[in-house]
Amino acid sequence: MFGLKPLGKKEQLTPAILAIELFLVVFVIVLNLPFFWMLSASFKPKSEILSYPPRLFPSQPNFDGYRYIWQMVPFARYFYNSTVVAISIGLSNVLLGSLAAYAFAKIRFKGAKTMFFVFLGTMMIPMEVIVIPNYISLNYIRWLDTYRALIVPFAVSGFSIFLLRQFYMQIPRDLDDAAEIDGCGRIRYLFTIIYPLSQPALLTVGLYAFLASWNSFLWPLIVTNSDRMRVIQIGLKALQDSWMIEWNELTAASTLATVPILILFFFVQKRFLEGITVTGLKG
Repeated sequence: MFGLKPLGKKEQLTPAILAIELFLVVFVIVLNLPFFWMLSASFKPKSEILSYPPRLFPSQPNFDGYRYIWQMVPFARYFYNSTVVAISIGLSNVLLGSLAAYAFAKIRFKGAKTMFFVFLGTMMIPMEVIVIPNYISLNYIRWLDTYRALIVPFAVSGFSIFLLRQFYMQIPRDLDDAAEIDGCGRIRYLFTIIYPLSQPALLTVGLYAFLASWNSFLWPLIVTNSDRMRVIQIGLKALQDSWMIEWNELTAASTLATVPILILFFFVQKRFLEGITVTGLKG
């Protein structure tokens, strides 16, 4: 009467289901053990990190590793550079990728399919192949050791265009025709109708681009040569260049480089998984 379903018999926990759940619990623990070890080591004294038998939890937690990387190393600058570059690349991929994807999905023009396949082909080119040509180009226009060198070459990618194009293809043509009859221009239609409907896909593209930029090592290593422009991954490598590695300092820096990603994914995981699920179902 109130739309409530009658209660059925309680599902029994079969041995097969119990075994699967136990396996998943063990798998999750093993998968996250390196992260917990890194977090624990960042609070350990230097003498305790390499002790045998190893201890998962520190006996006397301290913040010496964190204090060192903030006071003795320009880690705050590395963190700031990575944040600026990653956010800029994420936003530019969303904006530029959505414009190109909208053109491929909703505008009929000659050579659209050929051009789209050319964009897809760029996804098969390894980063190492284009490093030297890009470096020569940036050196010629004097962009080395600047934010432009870190951001512009990755402002948009074939993957972003492909993912958004696949999502836009699922939006019914009837909606396009109705907007055109009402006199809605293409730019207005994109911002008022397409963008609100494609929030999961846009978030997925932005998050992918953000993570790729945050974890990038080779390109920032090549185009930057000063502490002022180093990103966080280069800073982690710099902590290992001394004659001896201080593991509590290195694990503290690694923890600070990892935690923002975990926090970000924690807040957007629902939308992110939704974007992955609903994108790419129609070609």
